[in-house]
Amino acid sequence: MNFKNIHIGELIHTKLKEDEIPMERVEQFMRCTTPEVKEMLLQENLSTEILLKWSKLLEYDFFRLYSQHLILFAPPKSVGFNKNEKQEKQKSALPQFRKHIYTKEIIDFVVGQIINHKKTKQEVMDEYNIPKTTLYKWLKKY
Repeated sequence: MNFKNIHIGELIHTKLKEDEIPMERVEQFMRCTTPEVKEMLLQENLSTEILLKWSKLLEYDFFRLYSQHLILFAPPKSVGFNKNEKQEKQKSALPQFRKHIYTKEIIDFVVGQIINHKKTKQEVMDEYNIPKTTLYKWLKKY
């Protein structure tokens, strides 16, 4: 799975074929016509409302694909100019999540990078912001 370039229409189409969902069921659930469904499957990006409907219909969390992209490819939060300076935590109305969610696919990808000598352990920790203890646990387990 390529988490760097996500073509959501292709992924939905793949899941649709795997689950063998009839087009009539899709049309009824999505409240649209066959050409509209086919157009969605060609789209690289979809609105969150439509993606939520697809996630419910196919019982698969398509949003998780984007979460995994953020875990692997988003730059770490900048600490500031002075590392000795303590930053005040800003309160937000949005929910705060304490830990990253690493799926089996992400773990396999990261471990594969090291095993295939594409990246060193240090490069993986730096680039993907994975804690050293977490990485070593994965390498031992997988």
